[in-house]
Amino acid sequence: MLDVLLTGVGGQGTVLAAKLLAQAAEGRGWAVRTAETIGMAQRGGNVVSHVRMASAGQRVSSPLLPRGSADLIVAFEPIEAARTLVYLGPHGVLVSARSSIQPLAVALDRRAAVASNPLDMLQTAFGQCPQRLVLVDDERLLQRVGSRKALNVVLLACALAHADVPLGLDDLRQAVRACVRPRFVDMNLHAIDVVEESQAALRGGS
Repeated sequence: MLDVLLTGVGGQGTVLAAKLLAQAAEGRGWAVRTAETIGMAQRGGNVVSHVRMASAGQRVSSPLLPRGSADLIVAFEPIEAARTLVYLGPHGVLVSARSSIQPLAVALDRRAAVASNPLDMLQTAFGQCPQRLVLVDDERLLQRVGSRKALNVVLLACALAHADVPLGLDDLRQAVRACVRPRFVDMNLHAIDVVEESQAALRGGS
């Protein structure tokens, strides 16, 4: 069983990211169940998507992740990353964008808006296990892609490149071709290439 939670702010493509991940797993012949909590997503509210998948004849009985069970959390926004930490399993990995977009609930609450930097909060939370926290320089990668619309695919690609999950970038490419509107396919495939090239450069420099 592989449990993944995706979280972000309305308009960032969280639901499509969950669909891509589910499609990538189904392409492997796995059983998949998904669920979303959308609420006021179109008004800038927070969005949470649950993706549960199983291979080798396993069954997925429920689409919702229990707290403390996620193998992977992909956060499109660091405030939402901090909010969903309660779902992360003891050996799970959190992949989060560095750039912040305040959800509506935070924007309306001045006390929350002046709270501690969410990146500092995350780094403190993972102080003893920094390898379980991946902070993605999304601004730099998206500049190379040429569009912020590829944020969801960039973060998914980074997650698959870093986390110990049995899905790869080629699985994500196939999912993009199957799920994304034709006029956006090339842009999203380019986004995956950008992440792959960035990871190769990091490995070469280490």
